[in-house]
Amino acid sequence: MLGGPVWIALIRFVISLAGTIVLFSLMSRPKFGKKRTVTGYLCFGAVAIAAACIWYVIDWERCVKMVAFVLFLFFAVFAAYMSSDPIALSMYKLALTFYLLAVFLIGGIEVAVLFFDRNVWADIAARVVIILLMVLFIDKKVKNSIRGFSEYVENELDRFSVTVMIISILFGIGFILRPNMKEQTPFRLYQILMNFFLTGSLQILVFRLYLHIGKENEYRKENQLMQMNHRLLERNIELLEQSVESGKRIRHDARHHNTVIAEYARRGQNEELLQYLKEYNREMDKSAVSAICANTVVNNLLSAYTERALKSGIKVVLDVELGKEPAIPNIDLVTVLANAYENAIYGCVEVKMQTKERECFIHLTVRKKKNKIAIYCANTCRPEMEMRNGMPRPEATGGVGVHSIIRTAEKFEGEYDFKNDSGVFVFRLVMNIPSAGECK
Repeated sequence: MLGGPVWIALIRFVISLAGTIVLFSLMSRPKFGKKRTVTGYLCFGAVAIAAACIWYVIDWERCVKMVAFVLFLFFAVFAAYMSSDPIALSMYKLALTFYLLAVFLIGGIEVAVLFFDRNVWADIAARVVIILLMVLFIDKKVKNSIRGFSEYVENELDRFSVTVMIISILFGIGFILRPNMKEQTPFRLYQILMNFFLTGSLQILVFRLYLHIGKENEYRKENQLMQMNHRLLERNIELLEQSVESGKRIRHDARHHNTVIAEYARRGQNEELLQYLKEYNREMDKSAVSAICANTVVNNLLSAYTERALKSGIKVVLDVELGKEPAIPNIDLVTVLANAYENAIYGCVEVKMQTKERECFIHLTVRKKKNKIAIYCANTCRPEMEMRNGMPRPEATGGVGVHSIIRTAEKFEGEYDFKNDSGVFVFRLVMNIPSAGECK
């Protein structure tokens, strides 16, 4: 069935390798630009097909048995290089591509054997039709979900389970492609169908598993964002209540001051009146709230959290240089600063509960330079606080904030890092300021 002149083999090699490249390209994210990617695959394909044809002429029997495995092995190495996906994720997509390769190879052969008396052209035509159907289905129905699924796998990847799944698929497909099974029996067809069914089911199960895990984590992140918004609303309500109480106190005190001033004026005691007004001004200066920055929203937010930190016995150092219009929407700045400050307070409180003698501090710096905003936050934390994948564990921050910070940073193509420096937790972030058109 796989014999014939070398030019027939050439056509089969071209169709099979082209189909494999197209199927993998639909699911992977290229590392290079379109022109370089196409050129790379064309050069690889030309070299691989030429080598396969030479092998076919020199040793036909071994070529027929091993060419599919050898070509795919070299393709897997080259495709992993051409893809920007992590290596484990590329291996998963290559295993899926290998499964689809087995489907159109065996499908073409079986169609030719069962319905066209082993006609070579029927085999070739069947492969082309099956590949086109796969490409259309993946492009229309699966491509977007596969790429979204890839992000979930990349973030939640359990390398052991993925490795076991890939090995299982390769063994299953290896059994299907065994070239020494030449007898066409109902039992052999049953074996092929069952292997395709089982390996396909395994792919679907893994796909749905990681999709479910990814969506669950997305829901958890959304829930954390809602908690953060809830806390921000609580802080705003506290500020509003403080403003109302301050207004009442000012009006109450003003009546007393007016009475005293009126009494001094009625008696003509001008010197005493001037002295009283000086003392009153000094008291007003002491009680005045110091401005942290020119941006009203950020100023109120930091004021509220600073007051909360000071009440908890935490030393606070603020170095904020931010104008009225920071060019990044206030909601995004608030998301980052509120979460960073809230987590810093939580870390300090945890330390105080563990060691009351230890002095806790929070140092927050916000600077705008040219087209970037830099944020630095350092706070006391437990020396044994663990990190996972470069981020603090949720229980180390009260379960709120880190994912919201990361999401905002990525929104503005920012760079960030978290680290525990011997009992001092350090968070750094640099965000790019978008142009006026992008902000809208």
